[in-house]
Amino acid sequence: MTGFIIPILVFAGLIFMSSVKVLREYERGVVFRLGRFAGVRGPGLILLIPGLERMVKVSMRVITMDVPPQDVITRDNVSVKVNAVIYFRVMDPQKAIIEIENFLYATSQLAQTTLRSVAGQAELDELLSEREQINDQLQTILDDNTDAWGIKVGNVELKHIDLPQEMQRAMARQAEAERERRAKIIAAEGEMQASHKLTEASALMSTQPATIQLRYLQTLTEIAAEKHSTIIFPFPIEMLRMFARIADHPLPGKGESATDAAAAAVAAAVAEVTGSVGGSSD
Repeated sequence: MTGFIIPILVFAGLIFMSSVKVLREYERGVVFRLGRFAGVRGPGLILLIPGLERMVKVSMRVITMDVPPQDVITRDNVSVKVNAVIYFRVMDPQKAIIEIENFLYATSQLAQTTLRSVAGQAELDELLSEREQINDQLQTILDDNTDAWGIKVGNVELKHIDLPQEMQRAMARQAEAERERRAKIIAAEGEMQASHKLTEASALMSTQPATIQLRYLQTLTEIAAEKHSTIIFPFPIEMLRMFARIADHPLPGKGESATDAAAAAVAAAVAEVTGSVGGSSD
């Protein structure tokens, strides 16, 4: 008699253990009794009727799914490859198991076709610069289509847009030309501002002739600092005017005219300046 009781107890223990299930906090169990839906259970300890009930576990956590790169022809006939990532979770375990055979595979396929459709309706510039709008459009379409499966699509993000090499080179040339255009505009604006300032400075210096002489002396000082070149510079116009006034008014009591004296003075000044400049050059 004891030989029959032990196998029966072991068999009953195995049946009891198979009927006890433990579900984690993020898991739910969809229970079927004789093939018919009997409810959603969990989390915690779940007891199933042996031989009559079966349970399918469903995770309620957010699922991250990578969408493989898709070949897309944009609205302006540019061939690119686009991939994305979607974040979704199961909100209704009953629909996710009953309404669709494999909700993970179905969501992946729907994301791929939707990505090709939405990216194909946009131009390349929109695809590169207006990602937020495209992401929102993808999320809305996917969420509406997966609502019947008890799935909530929370976010969709474009990951990478792979451009052809020819298009990358063309965009690089365009960016370089744009930078050159901006540099020329900035240089032209700087020249314009400098010309305005020079005009104001010349107008101010014309009212004070002494400032012109000071500027001339400053220029001579800067030139004298260079010792590796020979520089020829004219006399100031004011000095020539002085000599002209001397020539027009002869000096009284002199045997020679003021013109001869002015010429001699100019010759001496030229000799002195030439000697000083020649001595400072190499």
